[in-house]
Amino acid sequence: MFFSIQELLNSRLPWNNVLVWYLRFMAILLIGGGVIHWARIVGISSWRGLWFWEMPIEWQSATVFFGVLDLVAATGLWLAVSWGTVMWLFRASSQIVMHTVFADIYGRRPYEIAFYFLTIGIYLLILYMMDRERNLS
Repeated sequence: MFFSIQELLNSRLPWNNVLVWYLRFMAILLIGGGVIHWARIVGISSWRGLWFWEMPIEWQSATVFFGVLDLVAATGLWLAVSWGTVMWLFRASSQIVMHTVFADIYGRRPYEIAFYFLTIGIYLLILYMMDRERNLS
C-alpha cells in the first residue's frame, strides 16, 4: 500500500495545531532548563563543582536571569500566547549574544548556538506554512 505525498500532507494536522504542539515541546525544554537553574540557585545541584554562592557574580546573574526567564517563557509557550513566543525569542537571542559577544566571560558554545538557530528556523518555517495554508483556503 503506497501513499502519495499529497495524501500524506492532506492527512496531517493543520499547521496551526503543529505550531501549538511545537511551542509546547519548546515549553517542556524550557521548564527543564528553568528547574536546573533553580536547583543551582537553591543549592540542590552545583555548577562545574561550584555552588551558587561560590560562582562568579556574572554566572550568578545569568543563572537567576535564565532561571526566571525560562519559566516565564515556558508558561507563555505552553499557553501559545504571543508574549510567550516573544519571551522565548528574547531568551534564545540572549543566549546567542552571551556565547558570542561575551564568549570571554561565558565561553563559546557552538552547539548550543546552532540549536537556538535551528529551533528558531523551525518556528519560522511552521509560521510560513501556517500562513501559506491560511492563504490557500
